[in-house]
Amino acid sequence: MRVVVQRSLHSSVSVNGKVVGEIKKGVVLLVGFKVGDTEKEIDYMVKKVLNLRIFDDECGVMNRSLLDVGGSILSISQFTLYGNTKKGNRPSYIEAMKGEEASLLYQKWNQKLRQYVSVEEGVFGADMKVSILNDGPITILLESGEKHD
Repeated sequence: MRVVVQRSLHSSVSVNGKVVGEIKKGVVLLVGFKVGDTEKEIDYMVKKVLNLRIFDDECGVMNRSLLDVGGSILSISQFTLYGNTKKGNRPSYIEAMKGEEASLLYQKWNQKLRQYVSVEEGVFGADMKVSILNDGPITILLESGEKHD
């Protein structure tokens, strides 16, 4: 599982010209699942995202988490995070989990996050237009396979 975390001042996602999700202060999460991912990876990544200290404290040091600042999440499914470009110029998505299974994990992901914070989301599999006002800019790439605490 891969998650790109972007600290945001304001972000939204639209489908067919209609805003379907919008947040103010918080994070935008671009979320991709690979073949073999399970709820174990989701649990690890939920903990990681919620406790990632990327928000400034009173001294201007990134020492606060999303939970500490009461921020929201805009969650966007993005299978292209598993695009492999090692051979040629056209990405291969063979590592990306197929739609139906990935959709179920994406819904579990969002449900688990909602237990702690407000979550807005895009539409799985749709052509989405995402507007991100990246604050900092702060962008972090998380991988579930690196280590499970």
